Amino acid sequence: MCGIVGIAGTRDCAPIILEALKRLEYRGYDSAGIATLVDGAIERRRSPGKLSKLDAVLHAHPLGGRTGIGHTRWATHGAPNEINAHPHANARVAIVHNGIIENFRELRSELLAKGHKFESETDSEVTAHLIADYLDQDLKPKTPRRKRCAV
Repeated sequence: MCGIVGIAGTRDCAPIILEALKRLEYRGYDSAGIATLVDGAIERRRSPGKLSKLDAVLHAHPLGGRTGIGHTRWATHGAPNEINAHPHANARVAIVHNGIIENFRELRSELLAKGHKFESETDSEVTAHLIADYLDQDLKPKTPRRKRCAV
C-alpha cells in the first residue's frame, strides 16, 4: 500500500513531506519520491528502496519549494527503480497515483503518436502526459458546481 502527501505551504516543504512519508512507512513500499515547484519549474528527487535512501538523496541534492507532493510506491507496473518511482512529471505537471490505470497502453500509444516522450514503464506516468496534453489544447480543469442550499 502506498502513501501520498501534498503541501501548499509557506516554507520549504520537502523536509515536511519526507517526515510525513516516514509516518506512513508501515504501509509497505519499494520506492519513494518528492516533487516540488521551484521558481515555476518542477523539480524531483526519487529513489528505489526505503525512505532512508531518499533522505540521503535529499541531503546530497536539497529540494526547495513551498508546494510539493510525495509518494511511497509499491510497484504494479515496472520495476522498483528510480525511473519508475513517483512522482512522475513533465515540464507542466507532476502527479502521484495509487491504483491501476487499466487503459494506460491505449492512452500511451495515443500520446506517443502526438510526440510525448515517456521515461518510465509505469501506468501512472500516462496521467501526467494526458493532463499536459489537455493543457496544451487550452482545456482547463473543470471546477465542481456548487449546489445552492435553501435556508
